[in-house]
Amino acid sequence: MKTRPTGNTSNADWMGSLCPALTSMPLKHLAVPGSHDSFSFWVDEQAPVGPDQKAYVKHLAAIFRFLAKKVMKKWSMTQNLTFREQLEGGIRYFDLRVSSKPGEAGHEIYFIHGLFGHKVRDGLNDINNFLNIHKKEVVFLDFNHHYAMGEEHHRYLIKMLQDVFGHKLCRIDVVEEITLNYLWENRYQVLVFYHHPSAEGCPVMWPGSKIPAPWANTTDTTKLIQFLETTLGERAKYGSFHVSQAILTPRVKTIARGLVQGLRNYLVERNLPTIMTWVEAQKPGKDGVNIITSDFVELVDFANTVIKLNTLLIKDRDTK
Repeated sequence: MKTRPTGNTSNADWMGSLCPALTSMPLKHLAVPGSHDSFSFWVDEQAPVGPDQKAYVKHLAAIFRFLAKKVMKKWSMTQNLTFREQLEGGIRYFDLRVSSKPGEAGHEIYFIHGLFGHKVRDGLNDINNFLNIHKKEVVFLDFNHHYAMGEEHHRYLIKMLQDVFGHKLCRIDVVEEITLNYLWENRYQVLVFYHHPSAEGCPVMWPGSKIPAPWANTTDTTKLIQFLETTLGERAKYGSFHVSQAILTPRVKTIARGLVQGLRNYLVERNLPTIMTWVEAQKPGKDGVNIITSDFVELVDFANTVIKLNTLLIKDRDTK
């Protein structure tokens, strides 16, 4: 998979650079930057519309083939940076949606968001290559949507995850026991969350219930922030990580109004300052934020802003 050099490697080792007071804290108490639809930096305009789309979208794409896919690309892409670039910039949580290609022989699995993306295996290899160099960095891989996948596809994907990451896969344990120190001692670098019954019984596939990610489903920043505050207040006290999705979701009428501009120009850029103001005001810890996700993570100083929230935990500790 081709990647573009961005020069932003300042956060490539941020977890390994944390002070001992933070590396001994439960990982669920730390602030961790993540990306939404993390794989969508490249989509295939030549492939059929994905099985994650409604029938009317597939119908329109069939009639207005070239134009429809151009528009879909503008609204399907929520990231510009490749996995490697996101990792170098500090992103440690990846939101992953996957699918087979109906009618294709074999069990190959692809990333998907309206349009098909890269093969999952290629993306996992990119992440593993980074982890081989940055031994103290840890990633969350959240496989939360599966499309057009039967039992054989799931077996294929679970085996692929085990083959690619091997000993790096963290075994399911009590969430409160998972600290960076614990992960380093066991040479674990990958926590995989697999939201499907096919993974039940596999000791290195964490259930989706261990990483709730409530979704506001709104285009309104005021409603989004109210939702983030409410769900943070309702965060489970024990037994799970938590994802705050600091993202806006376009509706059909949103796409119609901003058809040519696309998600980034029409919806994301103008609202990011308000969203970032909320992020900057957060605090990690027992009742605070854990993982925060965003679209187009490079447009603002998103990863740095989230990582710096962890200094508040040290200040708290020093004043006690």
